[in-house]
Amino acid sequence: MTTISGRVDIGLNAFVVPMAQTIVGSMADGRPNFMAAAWLTRVNSKPPLLGVAISKRHHTHAAITATGQFSVNVPTVEMTAVTDYVGLVSGAWVDKSGLFEVFHGHLDAAPLIRQCPLAIECRVYTAVDLPGDTFFIGEIAGAWCADDCLDADGAPDPRLLRPVLLTMPDNRYWSMGDVVGRAWHDGKALRGGGGEAG
Repeated sequence: MTTISGRVDIGLNAFVVPMAQTIVGSMADGRPNFMAAAWLTRVNSKPPLLGVAISKRHHTHAAITATGQFSVNVPTVEMTAVTDYVGLVSGAWVDKSGLFEVFHGHLDAAPLIRQCPLAIECRVYTAVDLPGDTFFIGEIAGAWCADDCLDADGAPDPRLLRPVLLTMPDNRYWSMGDVVGRAWHDGKALRGGGGEAG
């Protein structure tokens, strides 16, 4: 084990910061299909783009490639077991369409999960070919939030969404912690007369 200046080399699998655990929806073989996915991120604001990495071996990969659409559904901590399950079994062999109550927004091949308090439908904007995965970048066509998860201003409240978080390589699920600050605000006192961010 290598140590430098009080820091230990933990290897290349350094993705230890919690990620949002989601359920990606697609239409495969004419029916809704779902898989667990946490390798996703916002990648652009205008247009609003969301990227998700999907292994080329997954049934979901073929479905998204065929239809050009997918959904990203945010499960609650109470949905941890079923979320894990949809990541353990392949839609190529198991029909997962009956696990959830499904609805559609603006897109016909991006099944949304009613039990998830936040469900986002996307059209594939572009796809980046990677060695083992494809990074599908989707343009958000609609985002649907349960009305009981909105705050007084009508915005989604993360505390009410109760999202599941994933850490790797220990492969553990977590719940969200406390608010610790305000973005684009708390650092202003340190900025002084500096210019714009970036």
